[in-house]
Amino acid sequence: MRCERISIIGMGALGILYGDFFARALGWDKVTFLAEGERFKRYQTQNVTCNGRPCPFRVVNGEEQPAEEPADLLIFAVKATALEEAVSLAAKGHVGENTIILSVLNGISSEEIIGRILGAEHVLTCVAQGMDAVKLGNDLKYTHIGQICIGIRPDEAGKEPMLEAVTALFERTGLPYTREEDILARLWGKWMLNVGVNQTVMVTEGTYETVQKPGEARDMMRAAMGEVLELAKAEGISVTEKDLEMYVSLIDSLNPDGMPSMRQDGLLKRPSEVELFSGTVIVRADAAGVPVPVNRELYKRIREMEAAYGRPGPEPERD
Repeated sequence: MRCERISIIGMGALGILYGDFFARALGWDKVTFLAEGERFKRYQTQNVTCNGRPCPFRVVNGEEQPAEEPADLLIFAVKATALEEAVSLAAKGHVGENTIILSVLNGISSEEIIGRILGAEHVLTCVAQGMDAVKLGNDLKYTHIGQICIGIRPDEAGKEPMLEAVTALFERTGLPYTREEDILARLWGKWMLNVGVNQTVMVTEGTYETVQKPGEARDMMRAAMGEVLELAKAEGISVTEKDLEMYVSLIDSLNPDGMPSMRQDGLLKRPSEVELFSGTVIVRADAAGVPVPVNRELYKRIREMEAAYGRPGPEPERD
């Protein structure tokens, strides 16, 4: 098993970042973006750049052109609001018997959604973190590419050859990665971070500085993260108070003027990924009997903000 042909769904920040990286390492003919409808038309005409370099990506109308040879590696790099649509596109002849699937979405549920439709046997769990990519128009800029944390779940020993194939690709191309012994703990830790910082900056209409300084916003962020920590304990996930403090320190190291993608969605008055964060917290907390009042309040406030937009914003980027 060897990963040579890569397909990506989503030409937002992470889609462009990984598309550019793998195309420069393997060749532009080895990377294909799948799209359909208006997105396909737009992708064909827009001149995408990465750190100022032109990106002559190959774009295929995945709705009308099933792959002659399905990709060895299929990467989902879409917004959560576009995931089910993207999975339906992939189901149209783009997943073969040996296709390996990675999702670089935030949250803890995308792998389950993808696996339910395309087959859980194709999906490896990973977390993309540490990148500072910012997409402005059709240009992506980044200084740090971050890393992919990847591993197999306790009941997935049979996926070891898939994991070896993907990490061999990362070694061959030089993509930074960490092979995690406990990938679920890493996945939940990153989710805990997002639940806290993304939603708090959204409802306060602030920036990272808003939660970096002492005060009500920082307390809210930590409390939302603390509820995820308690939920993790209830579900037997090995996330600890030490992990929470580590992620708070990470937030404190970010550019104070920056903001998470959820806040950017708010500025553009388009649907957010709230279901990925407090929406999922609430559902799982109800099942586990864990109180999550802060996340309930965040969910309520974000939904009220979205309702006040009055009309849909721009079509969500698949990033």
